[in-house]
This record gives sequence, structure tokens and C-alpha cells, in this order.
Amino acid sequence: MTQANSKIILASASPRRVELLSSAGIEFEVAPGDVDESLMPGETPEDHVVRLGRAKAENVAQKGGAGRFYIGADTVVVCEGEIMGKPKDSADAERMLNKLSGISHEVITGFAVYDKERGGVIADTVRTRVYFKHLREEEIRAYIATGCPFDKAGAYAIQGGAAHMVQRIEGSYSNVVGLPLCEVVETLRRMGAIE
Repeated sequence: MTQANSKIILASASPRRVELLSSAGIEFEVAPGDVDESLMPGETPEDHVVRLGRAKAENVAQKGGAGRFYIGADTVVVCEGEIMGKPKDSADAERMLNKLSGISHEVITGFAVYDKERGGVIADTVRTRVYFKHLREEEIRAYIATGCPFDKAGAYAIQGGAAHMVQRIEGSYSNVVGLPLCEVVETLRRMGAIE
């Protein structure tokens, strides 16, 4: 994959997003955005994640970054109508994992690529259905004790200690990790950031 002379900035501190984008052979720099991630009244999950993905990309670009293309993303888990972000504490993580146990849910990531030079943005969402096995209380407690759930939407990481909890997925695996890589790479290509 060849890259244009324009620098790409990932507006995220997520090591998972960094790893995914690196795996595509794209050169980029990391500059986390500072955005309030609160849900707005009446906001759908799709509207929420697209708004935050776009806000993160534009926030970093406006801070005077030296790049041209800025990638922002946000991921939520939606289970039985509840939008699950990162758990507040152990009790919240336990509640989330108990709710996810034995049923399916959706992982929705909104991403945006902002072109600072042209002032344009392309934003979209990707949905993946995830099916959890029935979780035993001791599994949930042991997983929470690892500390892994606390910076993850829905209190789990499919690529880490929760892999054994997932029976199957329908859709993009990288989306569940936190960045729908195929769609982001194609958007970068459409915008002329890579060839």
C-alpha cells in the first residue's frame, strides 16, 4: 500500500486501534482527542458513535496538528436497547457482563476521516452481531479481577481475556476490537490519503 505525502493522524489513545491500523501497513501518528463522550438526549447509538468519531478527528485537527487526514472512532455495545460504554466500576462491569451472558448484542463503531486541507469529512458506522455463551458467576468475577473490562465498551475485549466468552460473530471482527479496518482503509483510499 502506498501512501500520499500527507500525514495521517489517529485521534485515539486506544492501543487496540493503533495495533489494527498498524497491521494495515499505514504510517500514522497518534494524537488523542479530548471530547465529552456523554450520550445526548434522544441520540441513537449510530448517531452517538458517528458524532464522537467526527468530534475526535476534528478536535485533534483543530489543536494545530501537523497532519492532513485525521481518523476518529468511537465504539459502543448495544444490548436489548441499552447503550453500553465503558463500565464505571466493578459492579457496573459485572452488571454488563451478566446482561450480555447467553444472548447476542451489537457492537457499533462510528468512524470519521477528516481532511484538514479540504475541510471535508467522510463518516460511517459498522455493526457486528456478537453471541455470548452463558457466563458463570465465577467466570465474570475472575475476568473483572484482571482489570481488563474497565476501558472497554460493554466491559469486554474480544481479542483478550474475553475471547472464550464469544461463541460467534456476524460481521467485522476488527469492528468488535474497536476499528472497522476494511472500511477505514477504503475511506482513506477514497479520500486520497493512500493508494
